[in-house]
Amino acid sequence: MEKQSMADPAINMHEEMRRAFALLSGKWKLEIMWLLNQRIYRFGELRKAIPGITQHMLTAQLRELEADGLVDRTVFPEVPPRVEYAITEKARGLGPTMEALSAWWQTYGSSLPQRPTSRGRKASGNET
Repeated sequence: MEKQSMADPAINMHEEMRRAFALLSGKWKLEIMWLLNQRIYRFGELRKAIPGITQHMLTAQLRELEADGLVDRTVFPEVPPRVEYAITEKARGLGPTMEALSAWWQTYGSSLPQRPTSRGRKASGNET
């Protein structure tokens, strides 16, 4: 019987992981993916669900996720047009990773230093 290797020596896992990280890197991508893993969202709902994100940045991040095959964008032919965003089957494969991150956070999150959660532009209004 011949020895079989589990890993293909031609595959550089460091490079492959860099590619995987690049798909999800970006200030807001993981948060967008987390939300879309829960349910389908319209653009305005996503924007309200992510404090501090600008319309421009949400659009840019959604376009990148769509181009990478992680998010589906559906435009309904209505007036005004209705657009919905959903996670793709490919991205659903990240579900166990998100669950593991959630479990990790429940175990260790309270022991980590607290950082301000506000990111992006501050909401305009009558603040004192």
